[in-house]
Amino acid sequence: MKMEAVKAQLEQWGELIITTAAGDQYEIHLGDTEFDLQNRVIRLKTPSAVYLIEGDAVESITMHYGHKVEGDDD
Repeated sequence: MKMEAVKAQLEQWGELIITTAAGDQYEIHLGDTEFDLQNRVIRLKTPSAVYLIEGDAVESITMHYGHKVEGDDD
């Protein structure tokens, strides 16, 4: 899948789960993801690491919907 399609879907939905050709999954958000179209790289910044994802290696996109997080005290 072309990274332009991933970028367009992220801009529309704000949050996605992507799966790469290697089978790795990443949850990406508008605020922590950059698209380097010239070098074909998706850059995901997290508190623990910066991930460089091959931009055209995304195999699938899953729309991620908001939901209530259930706590341990329920």
